[in-house]
Amino acid sequence: MTIDSITGAAYLVAGLLFILALAGLSKHETARGGLTFGIAGMAIALAAMALGVVDAGNASDLWDGVVLMVVAVAIGAAIGLWRARVVEMTGMPELIALLHSFVGLAAVLVGWNSYLAHAGGHGAAAKIHDAEVFVGVFIGAVTFTGSIVAYLKLSAKMKSAPLMLPGKNALNVGALVVFVALTVWFVLSPALWLLVVVTALALALGWHLVASIGGGDMPVVVSMLNSYSGWAAAASGFLLGNDLLIITGALVGSSGAYLSYIMCQAMNRSFLSVIAGGFGIEAPASGGDTDHGEHQETSAEEAAELLAGAKSVVITPGYGMAVAQAQYPVADLTARLREKGVDVRFGIHPVAGRLPGHMNVLLAEAKVPYDIVLEMDEINDDLAGTDVVLVIGANDTVNPAAAEDPGSPIAGMPVLRVWEAGDVIVFKRSMATGYAGVQNPLFFRDNSRMLFGDAKEKVEEIIRHL
Repeated sequence: MTIDSITGAAYLVAGLLFILALAGLSKHETARGGLTFGIAGMAIALAAMALGVVDAGNASDLWDGVVLMVVAVAIGAAIGLWRARVVEMTGMPELIALLHSFVGLAAVLVGWNSYLAHAGGHGAAAKIHDAEVFVGVFIGAVTFTGSIVAYLKLSAKMKSAPLMLPGKNALNVGALVVFVALTVWFVLSPALWLLVVVTALALALGWHLVASIGGGDMPVVVSMLNSYSGWAAAASGFLLGNDLLIITGALVGSSGAYLSYIMCQAMNRSFLSVIAGGFGIEAPASGGDTDHGEHQETSAEEAAELLAGAKSVVITPGYGMAVAQAQYPVADLTARLREKGVDVRFGIHPVAGRLPGHMNVLLAEAKVPYDIVLEMDEINDDLAGTDVVLVIGANDTVNPAAAEDPGSPIAGMPVLRVWEAGDVIVFKRSMATGYAGVQNPLFFRDNSRMLFGDAKEKVEEIIRHL
């Protein structure tokens, strides 16, 4: 058996393991197994790549290639292990966005290197290669700067409000038209300056696309950037002649796009509008001057009394729960209430937090039973018959304005209808608006009470009173 056949077989096995990894990660119960499949697939892929390097080139090239690969893998592994140990769950969204930017940058560098190494080729194969270079660099550059903007927004280093430049839609469409024209030009007459122009164009387009998207849609953007990074990896696979990189990139690209589509449906957002930087959406009035009345406050002791007399309780967590690291006392509170015979369930909005599945991961980490963690569509119709709803660090995902105010920036976005419950207790540090910058009329409803302070401390105080 030749080295090529062994490498091909290893790539096939790795590709199958990556598919199993995606399947496993689709459910809480099988997520750990899916992660194991992914790790095994990547280990096999790296081993196969090393074997291919050993089989190719002369002794000096072999030595340089193996040493460079080992050093790169060691550095990457060390950085990855370090970040995995120190990152908080609140920092996961921006970390993932930053990781996507690395994939985009790698695609740009691979494209440039491939062009410089094979410049001056002739024939149909050379033209196909030039087209691959141009498209790969464009996708990679858009992914790179788009991911950087997502990182800056998610880490609060940049305003989450959408950038509304005059004629922003025309700018986006114009950039795509110019890209198509430049691609044809480059294939017919390759030149380094054209590659420089398209790189600059794509960097600017990626920045503008994501900067034009508001904070409320950022979870979809993170998912979509995941898709972009997959297609960038696939483009690099074509340039490098690596079948596994093509397969892996296509898997990530297609699954990320499908997840983004599902999330857009859940948020009543146009898929094409979001990925096109809010195409066709004008800046709405914020409604921040509306007088909603006075809010009512409560105490941990009063909340405990209310929970003790309840038969059914629904907890709707949000990003604030992650910030306060309140998932463990919330799990403890859930266990204590269930011991008293209270029916406790969780309602999870598709974009709760700033990352798809953010709240699910936190609750799983705290050992909350999977069967009481329900999605928005599964719990919404039951909220009207619920005695008490605890809103812990959520804001935009429980905002009645989305359903009742056509002029709201989040109008039309499906939300958890917590205001239909008998009583609502909202855990917040202050009356500040949510990530989308929209005031929440829920805070001023007659059946709502505000419990101000650190969510973790307040939940622990409720437990003591129980």
